[in-house]
Amino acid sequence: MLLGLRTVIYAAPDLARAKAWYSTLLGITPYFDEPFYVGFNVGGYELGLDPNAATAPGPGGASAYWGVANLDSAIAHVLGAGATVVSPAQDVGGDIRVATVADPAGNHIGLIENPHFQLP
Repeated sequence: MLLGLRTVIYAAPDLARAKAWYSTLLGITPYFDEPFYVGFNVGGYELGLDPNAATAPGPGGASAYWGVANLDSAIAHVLGAGATVVSPAQDVGGDIRVATVADPAGNHIGLIENPHFQLP
C-alpha cells in the first residue's frame, strides 16, 4: 500500500551546480551525496537531484508543490536565490495560494500555502 509521498526528483544536468544552488536555497547540506544522485531531507520529504533524469516527466506530467507557511516570503526567498517566476502567486480558492518558479536548470518548483494542512 502507499505510505504517502516521499521524494521529488529534479533533473540536474550540472549536478555540482544544482547541489550548490539547493544547499544555499534550503540552508542545509544533502544527506545523500553521490556522483549519480544527491538527496536532501526537506521536512521529512526528499528532494532528489539526478544528473541522468529526463527533463520532462513524460506524458501527462506531474506537478509537485512544496508546502510553505507564507507564499509571498517563500517566493521572495527563491527569487533571491536565482529562481525565476513561471506562474505568479494566485488564490485557487479556500484560502489556498500557489505559485510556480523555475530553478536555474529549468525545473519547475511548485509552492503552496494551504491553511488546511499543518506544516511540521
